[in-house]
Amino acid sequence: MDIDLAALPSDVDTLHQLVRDLAAQVAGDRSELAQAQAEIDRLKLIIRRFQRAQFGRRSERIDGDQLALGLEDLDADIARLQARHPAASAHDAGSQATSRRQGLPEHLPREDIAIDIDERVCPCCGGALHVIGETVSEMLDFVPARLRVLRIRRPKYGCRACGTIHQAAAPERPIAKGMASPGLLAHVLVSKYCDHTPLYRQSQIFARHGVEIERSTLANWVGGACWRLEPLQARLAAHVFESDKIFADDTPIPVLDPGRGRTKTGRLWVYTRDDRPWGGPDPPAVVYFYSPDRKAERPASHLEAFHGILQVDGYAGFERLTERGDIVLAACWAHTRRKFFDVHEATGSPIAAEALRRIAELYAIEASIRGRTAGEHRTVRNTQSRPLVEAMKPWLETQLGRIPGRGGLADAIRYTLSRWPALCHFLDDGRIELDNNSVERAIRPVALGRKNHLFAGSDGGAERWATGCSLVASAKLNDVEPFTYLRDILQRMTEGHPMSRLDELLPWNWAKMRVKH
Repeated sequence: MDIDLAALPSDVDTLHQLVRDLAAQVAGDRSELAQAQAEIDRLKLIIRRFQRAQFGRRSERIDGDQLALGLEDLDADIARLQARHPAASAHDAGSQATSRRQGLPEHLPREDIAIDIDERVCPCCGGALHVIGETVSEMLDFVPARLRVLRIRRPKYGCRACGTIHQAAAPERPIAKGMASPGLLAHVLVSKYCDHTPLYRQSQIFARHGVEIERSTLANWVGGACWRLEPLQARLAAHVFESDKIFADDTPIPVLDPGRGRTKTGRLWVYTRDDRPWGGPDPPAVVYFYSPDRKAERPASHLEAFHGILQVDGYAGFERLTERGDIVLAACWAHTRRKFFDVHEATGSPIAAEALRRIAELYAIEASIRGRTAGEHRTVRNTQSRPLVEAMKPWLETQLGRIPGRGGLADAIRYTLSRWPALCHFLDDGRIELDNNSVERAIRPVALGRKNHLFAGSDGGAERWATGCSLVASAKLNDVEPFTYLRDILQRMTEGHPMSRLDELLPWNWAKMRVKH
């Protein structure tokens, strides 16, 4: 209610009514503010429950992506209520000791917007005003993607003496006779393989910018770009398999099978080299390969030139690789833990709970030595982890003899004991991790893409998926921005970068080259 204080009524009854109206409005505002604060508190309680479900004892019940979507909506609900009721927002902010917002990155370009007073004369006394300082605040802005046309002009020159015409040769294009520049190709690849945006959605986005690009055209661009990138994928694979310690896993990928009118299940095989946990000097990398099935000869062909330690899950196809005599399998404690976790969640078994507690002790030791050298890892593990592991095996064997042989708990114990030598390899080699999570993290983006793309359109599409993911994931592992990287290497390869110098275009070498220039 707006009140003109300079024109208040003189009638007492009117003033009484005005006061009553004001009191009713204040009471209503207080009630609405209390309801808003209660709603904010309720939403925050839901968020805390979600967080406990994600990070607490029931952590493996909620899919991480679903949780993120739920938290986004809840945070948006809170922001809406706080925007509607600034008093509640101020009260809530006052309960926090310090603001969590960080300053905006220095590398971003700045554009100044000056907001000045209208007159340089003091309204109080009429004296002249002079500058004594300024207040500077910052807001983060977004400039939408901008499509542009690169016009390639090639003047023609004629010779009056002999009548011949001279002109510079047309530059090579990334896609033969195509209109896509390396920058546009890089954008399409990153959108598809990093941001998980299917081509039909990209086509719709381009249409909103006023450019009609058919999905089939985008598909042709992806095929041509991945063809250029395949040699670099091969060099990535060579780098990964040159290591004597790698991680391996596979994940299903639906592939359209036109002959049967439905999808079939192919596999993406993922191999990761990552020595950062023990301070190794070589850069990390990940490479993906597609196969239409999960036969054991697939990893055997991929790892034909590899010899060393292969850290894997329980897939039997990997176990056949040890027959060669030059590959040692290290098992994954995370998969072992998962077996006991499922039993404990289903039955509340105290034996499963004790197994989880013992495994948690091993992880606590690993957390204390992460980032230290392989030698330090081995020393600490021998003094702290080995006694725990040596005590765990007889305990498991004892429990197995006391429980029914056909239950889930017995299966979990047998799974663990059958892989016991492979689970213990980490005690003797400081380079071996406790689990296979390095390659599990490399699989996660594939799962996100699978949810958005639903399926690959063909075996060739799945192979291009593997090529694109190899380059994007390896760039991210080396803190290289994927778009800038792909745009530059596509430009260089289009201009005829020597195939004998492909190693220069691997993400870690490319980053060093960019710094020098």
